[in-house]
Amino acid sequence: MYNEQYFSKIQRTQELLVTTVLGDIPTLLLGPKLRNLVYRTIFAKIGSPVYIQNGVEFNGTSCIEIGSGVYIFKGVRLDASGHKNNKIHLANKVAIERNVDIGCLSDTCIHIDEDTFIGPNACIEGPGDIKIGKHCMIAAHSGIYANNHNFADPMQPMKYQGVTRKGIVIEDDCWLGHGVTVLDGVTIGQGSVIGAGAVVNKDIPPFSVAVGIPARVIKNRIGKNLAKLQEK
Repeated sequence: MYNEQYFSKIQRTQELLVTTVLGDIPTLLLGPKLRNLVYRTIFAKIGSPVYIQNGVEFNGTSCIEIGSGVYIFKGVRLDASGHKNNKIHLANKVAIERNVDIGCLSDTCIHIDEDTFIGPNACIEGPGDIKIGKHCMIAAHSGIYANNHNFADPMQPMKYQGVTRKGIVIEDDCWLGHGVTVLDGVTIGQGSVIGAGAVVNKDIPPFSVAVGIPARVIKNRIGKNLAKLQEK
């Protein structure tokens, strides 16, 4: 136990040293190239090339995997600290726009698959597992929250009653509009479109268009004939 804590402190010290020295070097001074090269010493995995702009915050880099062709812009925060089983995985060609906050909390896996775009100021938080598929578009100010606070006891502060954590799955080729909120326990089926400002609190079937608070399906993107062929 002592050796594990000591090793963890050494890792954190190395992480802070590397990210503090290199984290704010601007593009004009070859900052992205230097980070791409030196960050390999602290991350669980990092591909090539990877573009990391200045002003990006990392915690728990030994639990973060970054594929090739990934773009991470200013103000992003990736936090995999807090539990040895935490994992943040950004697959090839993922783009994380400015001021996105991604956090594991405890015993959590957050997996963002290939060629997916996360818009500015989005928030993706555990502690439930979160899986976002390939070719997805998550618009600005969206929130994906894989937890739910317990509040059954009115005599006890809610912050001390714990949380439930069922997890969230967003399948391939989904588009979440501006300001969409996805709540814990939800699966959004492949090829679905969620309208701006919607709150998704239950499963959405594949190829659906859903809008509103709470989100309701208003149509299907594929015709009846095609749907019957797929069923066969």
